[in-house]
Amino acid sequence: MDRSEDSATIVRAITELGHALGLPVVAEGVENEATLRMLAAARCEVAQGYYILAYFGLGAFPVNLSVLGWNAHWAARFAAATRDDVALVPGRVVRQDGDRSLVACEAGERTAVMPGRWRAEEGIDLPAVGDWVALEPLLDLARIAAVLPRETWIAREAAGARTVRQLVAANLTRAFVVTDGGADFSARRIERYLLALGAGHVAPVIVVNKADLGEPAAALAEIAHVAPDVPVVAVSALTGSGVDALRLYLTPSETVACLGSSGVGKSTLINLLLGTERQATGAVRGHDGTGRHTTTHRELLVLPSGALMIDTPGLREVAPWYEDGADVAGQFSDVSEFATRCRFRDCRHQGEPGCAVAQALADGTLDPARFDSLRRLKREAAFQDSRRDDAAGRARKRHERVTGRLIRDIERWNPKRR
Repeated sequence: MDRSEDSATIVRAITELGHALGLPVVAEGVENEATLRMLAAARCEVAQGYYILAYFGLGAFPVNLSVLGWNAHWAARFAAATRDDVALVPGRVVRQDGDRSLVACEAGERTAVMPGRWRAEEGIDLPAVGDWVALEPLLDLARIAAVLPRETWIAREAAGARTVRQLVAANLTRAFVVTDGGADFSARRIERYLLALGAGHVAPVIVVNKADLGEPAAALAEIAHVAPDVPVVAVSALTGSGVDALRLYLTPSETVACLGSSGVGKSTLINLLLGTERQATGAVRGHDGTGRHTTTHRELLVLPSGALMIDTPGLREVAPWYEDGADVAGQFSDVSEFATRCRFRDCRHQGEPGCAVAQALADGTLDPARFDSLRRLKREAAFQDSRRDDAAGRARKRHERVTGRLIRDIERWNPKRR
């Protein structure tokens, strides 16, 4: 029996079972591999047949994964991660709410949970919007069996007492850093965004929104000073001015994140790109230009152009996650240029003779705010690194205590030692 005949037999068998049980049935003509594997498994016993039939009958529409960026590269990674386990299907995380994720797979969108051990183990990144995962479809909730290795990411330091990394998005090509030229504008915040994006190998585009409210010349000039090599686009999400320039970055299957503080107009901008009022928007406060959080979760959206947009909640404070050996100074090429001219290679720029940085600060060639920002970020990176080392040391000691106790118990109950 060839593949088409086998597929038709599977569909007919499930359809007949559904009619016999009075359940919704799967439409004939299903061709994608994941669905066929699930239908084939459903022939094994009536309980699985009931689940498959009920699931497909409740409006779970098939998803073409290539629309979400699936290609031969990811297929190879999936095969390596799953070792051709037929019980697992590929999917992409399209929404995240707490410890549950909405995953799009060929069979439709499924709510999925992660293994409990992932929450208990330190240093394990939880699934993020944009992740490709190996999904195990179960009766009530699907289970994420594995996360495929990420190529790019956006991460920050999670809030709380523990020093851990929190992923904002994964597997994206670039990110729109949205700001405005008014009260919300902060060059120091943009520096932090650029540092976080650089650590995750994500290309930035700075978007100055609300150009209709005034000339953003001052903001554009300061951006050119702190990010001379980063593309900048001035837009008005309200009038649509300048948005065509953004669409040049939104090509089919390319994933782009939208970052920024509350009230800068991210949701309005995304609605304009979507061509529909899908994302909730809110007015800003007149006295300080800040806005309310209208986006409360991270979500991946398909734009009419075929590009994929990850919407994120507004971030008032940006705490970058400094990867091991993070090159903080690399984001400050203007400071680094003067540092290379110092007399001593290990110059700390704290009064040493022949310090070119000190001379540039004294004659006004180097902006003191930029130098102070670099020093502040370096201190943050060192402090974060020390806290990670402390946490790793505590975890290692806990492991040694548990292991030592286990060895002693084994020796105590070993009959040969009695």
